[in-house]
Amino acid sequence: MMAIDGTIQMSIPRIAMTAAQTARTLIAIGSGKGGVGKSTVSANLAIALAKKGKKVGLIDADVYGPSQPTLLGVHRKPEAENDKLIPVEAHGIRFLSLGQLVSPGHALAWRGPMATGALANLLDADWSDSELLLVDLPPGTGDVQLSLIQRSRPAGAVIVSTPQDLSLIDARRAIDLFNKTSVPVLGLIENMATYTCPHCGEASHPFGTGGAEAAAAEMGVPFLGRLPLSLAIREASDAGNPPAASDGPEAKAFAEIASQLLAALAH
Repeated sequence: MMAIDGTIQMSIPRIAMTAAQTARTLIAIGSGKGGVGKSTVSANLAIALAKKGKKVGLIDADVYGPSQPTLLGVHRKPEAENDKLIPVEAHGIRFLSLGQLVSPGHALAWRGPMATGALANLLDADWSDSELLLVDLPPGTGDVQLSLIQRSRPAGAVIVSTPQDLSLIDARRAIDLFNKTSVPVLGLIENMATYTCPHCGEASHPFGTGGAEAAAAEMGVPFLGRLPLSLAIREASDAGNPPAASDGPEAKAFAEIASQLLAALAH
C-alpha cells in the first residue's frame, strides 16, 4: 500500500488503464525545459477544449512541481472509491494532481519508481465519460515520460516552448523522444511570444518571436499557434482564474489553439 501525505491509501496498479481500453484520447503536453509556461498552457487548453463541447480530463503529472491546483483555484482533496481516485471538477473539466494530496510546500523527494507509480494511480482514476485526457508532464525526457508512453500510449504529444533558442534546444529533445517512441507530435506551441506595454501599447519581444514556428517548419511538426507574454495571464493564473474560462482576448488565443489541436487529432 502507498500512503500519500497519510491521507489517501491505495495500491499501485501494475498495469495502468490505457487509452485504448477506455476509448479515450490521451494527449501528452510536454516541454524540454521548465519555466516555459507548459502547465499554464495545459490548464487553459483543457478548458478551451471543454468550451468547444469536449469532455476533458487533466492529469498533473509534473510530480516534482504540481501546480494545477493553484492554476485552477481548487485545492480540494479528491475522494477514493474502490481503490480509484475520483477527479475533482473545476471550470468545466475534471483534474487530478499530486498537489491536491500533499501539504503545501512539501517536497516530493521520490525516485523514479515512486514517481511512475504515482502517475499510474492518476491514470487509473475514475475518469468517467472524459473523452480527452491531457497529461501535463514534467520538463525533460525522463522516467515519467517513458512510463506514460509504455503504459498508456498517447494518441499524440503537444510541445510548449518559448521562442528563444535556449528553450528550443530542449524542445527539440522532447520532440525527438516522442518521435523515437512512435508517438505522433501533434504540434508545437510558442508561448511568451510578444509583450504589449499596458501604458503605451508598444509591442516588444523579450524572448524573441517566431522561433518556435520556424523550428516546427524545420522539423516537419505542425505549428499550433502562439501566446503572448501577458500580465493578465500571469495575474489570472496566480489567482486561480484561468483566462480560457473568461471571454477576454486571452481566452480567444487559447480557443484558436484548441481548434488547431482538434484539427490535428482529426488527421
